[in-house]
Amino acid sequence: MTAANTRRLTMAQAISEAIGQEMERDPEIFVLGEDIGKYGGIFGATGGLLAKFGEQRIMDTPISETAFIGTAIGAAAEGMRPIVELMFVDFFGVCMDMIYNHMAKNTYMAGGNISLPMVLMTAIGGGYNDAAQHSQCLYATFAHMPGMKVVVPSNAYDAKGLMIQAIRDNNPVVFLFHKGIMGLPWMAYYEGSTNEVPAEPYTIAFGEARIVRKGNDLTIVTLSQMVQKAALAAQTLADAGIDVELIDLRTIVPLDREAVLESVGKTGRLLVVDEDYLSFGLTGEISALVAENLDHLTMKAPVRRLAVPDVPIPYSRPLEQFVIPQVNSIVSAAKEIMKSVRAAA
Repeated sequence: MTAANTRRLTMAQAISEAIGQEMERDPEIFVLGEDIGKYGGIFGATGGLLAKFGEQRIMDTPISETAFIGTAIGAAAEGMRPIVELMFVDFFGVCMDMIYNHMAKNTYMAGGNISLPMVLMTAIGGGYNDAAQHSQCLYATFAHMPGMKVVVPSNAYDAKGLMIQAIRDNNPVVFLFHKGIMGLPWMAYYEGSTNEVPAEPYTIAFGEARIVRKGNDLTIVTLSQMVQKAALAAQTLADAGIDVELIDLRTIVPLDREAVLESVGKTGRLLVVDEDYLSFGLTGEISALVAENLDHLTMKAPVRRLAVPDVPIPYSRPLEQFVIPQVNSIVSAAKEIMKSVRAAA
């Protein structure tokens, strides 16, 4: 890819561009949700689309998540390709019947006689003091429920390719973007998420993890904003003589199990880092994957998990920073893994 046809975009710009290019290609695509029109989405994911496509295809809705997600499900069943934004993932509780009992199940319930080619996109994550009802990730909750693909990008390049793939998929896709890596000027974010993005449309296949950094001593598996934090941690660890291999899952349904096992087979050590809750979540799934394959893995240390403890996300900045994994806590956890091995040796 030459520099001439790439630009440096934020994740918000990349997602909006992906949606706009697909809308130009396919007249059956439309977007609906709260503040996605004139406002451009509270986190910028639909910026500029209203001016280009008008109110018939970029539709601001009332604050009624059940109604507009149900509308999208019906439109998808009739052959359209809706993209519906749930403003915060935390709000899924008021519309869970539509998501899990209809969006996820109706193709199965209809014996495969209908398809639901729709994207439910929503904002995740904390780090900016928005308290317990606006700061969760919850992607493992959706991954736990059969019938939906679950996509969680960590940077602008991936966000565009994965969004186009999601729109073209004939199955329901939940697309979750972290507020702290969208590149918004009004909140602090991690710069690694803003990168070079091709101008032309492209897709990234689901279920293909990205090796962010190759290494031989320790595998770190993560996704979303934690990729940026783990990359900074890996540099600090390199300075301490610890060679980290960093894997960005990109999607958790489907999950690239082979990439995880191949890396752990090489390093013999695994740290799973997650901004979702610790219990019954992604860290447990990845750990179980390794445990179920110990017959052909040589582990040099026990698997370690680093995630949000089972408490609501605090409003207080010091408490929020304490419960959400940070660069220094990733470094500390990695060093503990290496220390325990050396002690055992």
